[in-house]
Amino acid sequence: MILITGPLMAGKQKYICAALGLSSEEFARRAVWDVQELAAREQDLPALAEALSRREIIIATEVGGGLVPTDPAERAAREAAGRLSCLLAERADTVIRVCCGLPQVLKGKLPC
Repeated sequence: MILITGPLMAGKQKYICAALGLSSEEFARRAVWDVQELAAREQDLPALAEALSRREIIIATEVGGGLVPTDPAERAAREAAGRLSCLLAERADTVIRVCCGLPQVLKGKLPC
């Protein structure tokens, strides 16, 4: 499994589609994205990570930067997103952070 992470609108999907030569349709079949939103609604993060790790490509947007929200629910959602990303990174063969469209390999190797 390949985990792609990075800031919002950083070119994560565009990068992995180009690196693997995927069309939009192929990407939609092989990938799951915005998993940080799933984390906010899930009580059992290890089970969610296990289920997601069966997919070939996972994209998680980093949500931990910037100001800490004052709303407790928003802080909890942000914490859950970070914990899910850690669990996914443990299970991933390759972890790539994309920022400004540039890939940085954190684990494994570039897919191209």
